[in-house]
Amino acid sequence: MTEYTKFVKFNKKIIILGFGSVGQGVLPLLLRHIDITPDQIKIITADENGRIEANYYHVPFIVTPITKSNYKEILGANLNQGDFLLNASINVSSTALIEFCHEHGALYLDACIEPWAGGYVDANVPLAERSNYKLREEALTLRQKLGKGPTAVLSHGANPGLVSHWVKQALRNIAQDTGFATDTLETQHEWAQLAQKLNITAIQCAERDTQVSKQSKQVNEFVNTWSVEGFAGEGCQPSELGWGTHEKHFPPDGNHHSYGCDAAIYLDRPGVTTRVRGWTPLEGSYHGFLITHNESISIADYLTIKENGAVHYRPTVYYAYHPCDDAVLSVHELNGKNLQLQSNLRLLMGDIDDGIDELGVLLMGHQKGVYWYGSVLSIQDTRNLAPYNNATSLQVVAGVLAGLIWAIENPEAGIVEPDEMPFERILELANPYLGKVVGKYSDWTPLRDRGVLFDEDVDETDPWQFKNFRVV
Repeated sequence: MTEYTKFVKFNKKIIILGFGSVGQGVLPLLLRHIDITPDQIKIITADENGRIEANYYHVPFIVTPITKSNYKEILGANLNQGDFLLNASINVSSTALIEFCHEHGALYLDACIEPWAGGYVDANVPLAERSNYKLREEALTLRQKLGKGPTAVLSHGANPGLVSHWVKQALRNIAQDTGFATDTLETQHEWAQLAQKLNITAIQCAERDTQVSKQSKQVNEFVNTWSVEGFAGEGCQPSELGWGTHEKHFPPDGNHHSYGCDAAIYLDRPGVTTRVRGWTPLEGSYHGFLITHNESISIADYLTIKENGAVHYRPTVYYAYHPCDDAVLSVHELNGKNLQLQSNLRLLMGDIDDGIDELGVLLMGHQKGVYWYGSVLSIQDTRNLAPYNNATSLQVVAGVLAGLIWAIENPEAGIVEPDEMPFERILELANPYLGKVVGKYSDWTPLRDRGVLFDEDVDETDPWQFKNFRVV
């Protein structure tokens, strides 16, 4: 029997809220790496999905959908001081849960900042209010209100989550390979200064998922390797990206927010209709969807340098997502239905036949061209590493596990973002579940082979402008 390291002992309860792919995938790893018994874990979820897996580990399983009207009653009966609420749900307000945990002295972690049901797709709500920028600003406002207290880790899965730590590792690697000193890299300002010295103009969260099922996508079916509802929800939000100081061409459908950090903009179009050019080591060049993600805002904000109140430096940061091929077909069908979700939803897991998920950060503008750093995880390696996972879910689960352990080790940190956490400790905890952790340089630019068959309006003086990444 394999012996696994128990990183921490936990004497309280862990409540897992929601039990989809992430909840099911993380459960065995909690029991593997935390000194805890199954009766110290409780699952509260909206449906019967995952009951068999919970029963296998003898973990209590309660089916009770959490709503705005009942969350205080349900959680109040199950969550006590010192307990941990692991929020793996959708359509449940993260800020409401964080405030509840703070009042009850409980720890908290989620993999993204969620609104209450309908918050992403209410046509009566202005686009700016349906954005991740707005959700993040609400969480940061809550942090100011609550101050220090029980640790609540925001958005700590793979992306958002691990990508913020990979950015720091990538910056340090590029600095060492180009002769820049990296002796003192502790504060936000020191990391931002390093990014500026290296001339990092753009950072892309670059992901290519090639996992394929034995059964192809059917008509009126949305297929994905992680939460279908989660992907469709964020895909129907407006595209968002951190907006860099080097940019010369503001998007004609771009908009700034009138409040907050002003580190990001949003477009008057959904992410599932907006495509950008990206690059990963195995796939090479590809077209990805510009899906809104919290890391696009938080990384841009973290790497901002201000002088006398004015922004002096900031990189452009955005997500370029190429999901599995059946998910791409699903998105095309979703767009054809005017963003009305298909009737049949299928999560790929045990039926995956082959493929990998290449997920990393692509840092651009420095003297060595581009540098991709991240995880290359195959379905075969995934099945050897952890049950109830595919390559995509395990990358998220690795970030959840690492963030949860760090929170137990640091229980009075208040509300924190991934960018503010110690990247070396997080990667130490996550790396065993990430397959091959790869750093790769390339001379690729988004202008390569452009304009050969058709003329294009590009700015050849600066290939790292967002204008040169836009496809549609």
